[in-house]
Amino acid sequence: MTDRTRGARRAVLSEAALAEPAAALSGYTIGVTADRRKDELATLLEARGARVVLAPALRIVPISDDAELRAATRGCIDTPPDIVLANTGIGMRGWLEAAEGWGLGEPLRAVLSRAYLIARGPKARAAVRTAGLHDHWSPEGEGYEEVVEHLTARGVAGLTVAMQLHGESQPEYSEALQIAGARVIEVPVYRWAPPTDPAPLHRLVDLIIGKLVDAVTFTSAAAVQAVLRAAGTGTDALLDALRSDVLAACVGPVTAAPLRRYDVPVSMPSRARLSALVRTLVDELPKRAVTLQVSGHSITLRGHAAIVDGELRPLAPAPMAVLRALAGSPGRVLSRAALLQALPRGADEHAVEMAVARLRAGLALPGVVQTVVKRGYRIPT
Repeated sequence: MTDRTRGARRAVLSEAALAEPAAALSGYTIGVTADRRKDELATLLEARGARVVLAPALRIVPISDDAELRAATRGCIDTPPDIVLANTGIGMRGWLEAAEGWGLGEPLRAVLSRAYLIARGPKARAAVRTAGLHDHWSPEGEGYEEVVEHLTARGVAGLTVAMQLHGESQPEYSEALQIAGARVIEVPVYRWAPPTDPAPLHRLVDLIIGKLVDAVTFTSAAAVQAVLRAAGTGTDALLDALRSDVLAACVGPVTAAPLRRYDVPVSMPSRARLSALVRTLVDELPKRAVTLQVSGHSITLRGHAAIVDGELRPLAPAPMAVLRALAGSPGRVLSRAALLQALPRGADEHAVEMAVARLRAGLALPGVVQTVVKRGYRIPT
């Protein structure tokens, strides 16, 4: 049974099953900020046992009937560019389809076939080749900086460069080429817009700040920026969570760049593929898990669950928070006041007692969470 945004039902898995790909992410909650391919990414994560929170940060709005795109297309045909940068697969396909609708398809293809065509990544390359065109170069790391360095080293003085935009203008790169002597034509094929329903995004921001998700996936730099904007006055708290307990997983270096500017550590695959992004999470999240040996039992903390002697035991947020606090200092007695700090704001000491009771019931291991009279609770060493 899939439950992306509500509590998952109790699952009991053998130790061998937890090692299998189908259970590799069991016990973890992962936020998905993508829009267009959110279902595909969610399916890949859920197939490995993850609980998924869907929260599209943006939506793509095609502008095939936009006067600006038509003007840029006509400009490319009237003054053919020497160099064309294909930024995205969806953008190149949209540009060619729009040109066909205006009766400019063949003239545009002729212009592109004569230009030095750069494909910034495998998706852009696939779109170029599907259209029957030939790409001449691609940056190894798929970054804009590499493209600018390559072109300036090659020489662009007096040349015209057409840049198919990636949702929004990239003025720093256009300006760098202009400084090097190029004339730049920006080709806006689509634009980013806020999600139709912003509530899931704001809820994900709250979950990140509360450290109630284990990882967040990003497939575009624009989505990263949208999440930061959605955080508003909570941006610092969100960044603190991403620097510590919540793993930021980005599909590639361009996507990761805004987070790196804030010194957020980022995990990403060597290839910009959704399947590779999922594999990165499968590899990285278990490394962050805490494992304890208590009274002859093995307890591993995974997101919203504990693995007790190979069995996955989901826990509610409050008892899980208490378990994490106690596991952080095995053998040390933590007072009710100290444990209260781990619970959501507004809780009282009675809530601590309830969380401890629910934790004991969930673990079903007598003696693992001990009461020290008039002092608090501890996990024995």
